Amino acid sequence: MAGKQDKEAAKQAKREKRAASKARRAQIFQAFSMQRKEDKALIPWMLGSFLVVAGLVFGLGWLMGIEWWLLPIGIMLGLLAAMIIFGRRVQKTVFTKAEGQPGAAAWALDNLRGRWRVTQTVAATTQLDAVHRVLGGPGIILVAEGAPHRVKTLMSQEKKRIARIVGETPIYDVIVGTDEGQVPLRKLQSHMMKLPRNLRPRDIDVLETKLTALGNRGAALPKGPMPQGAKMRNVQRTIRRR
Repeated sequence: MAGKQDKEAAKQAKREKRAASKARRAQIFQAFSMQRKEDKALIPWMLGSFLVVAGLVFGLGWLMGIEWWLLPIGIMLGLLAAMIIFGRRVQKTVFTKAEGQPGAAAWALDNLRGRWRVTQTVAATTQLDAVHRVLGGPGIILVAEGAPHRVKTLMSQEKKRIARIVGETPIYDVIVGTDEGQVPLRKLQSHMMKLPRNLRPRDIDVLETKLTALGNRGAALPKGPMPQGAKMRNVQRTIRRR
């Protein structure tokens, strides 16, 4: 009986794996179709990167007299290069559309790669200006989105509030936007990655416990960039990280 159950479980796991793989392929194809309609240079860039990489590997093999052995490797690397180009162009399009919309910075922080502790909307206004707090290796990073003259006041107040309990821990501030002195949405992660590493993992854990006790003073913001034309009352709801 146990052996039969194990076989059924294995079959079910295989079916789920195939279904998940099929869903991923469908998502990639859908993303490709949408991107191709908006980005006329997508296919030339992907095709060009594939041919250049595959050609370089084949040429290297030709110099060594093993070109046909290296051709399959060149094809695989060419496909990988094309997929990297595709991913970057999709990402650029997404960030371009999200730039300047309420909730865009919160969405970008929610998708950060790496060990960042993100607390969204620690301070906000009814005009959907917001300050988000990020804890990581550099220290504490306050990321603001909204009207500069309002978020600067919010950031100053939040910095004073947390400085009382974090001691000499570095506190950085970032305003997301396209004006001078601001950080574009698409460059937010790279900007944060360039900050010096000042804290050890155990220091981060201690700080997180202290900061959690502060709570949030922010109003609700949309979970992700707000569609243009959306009414303010439709986005006044609490958001949480996934």
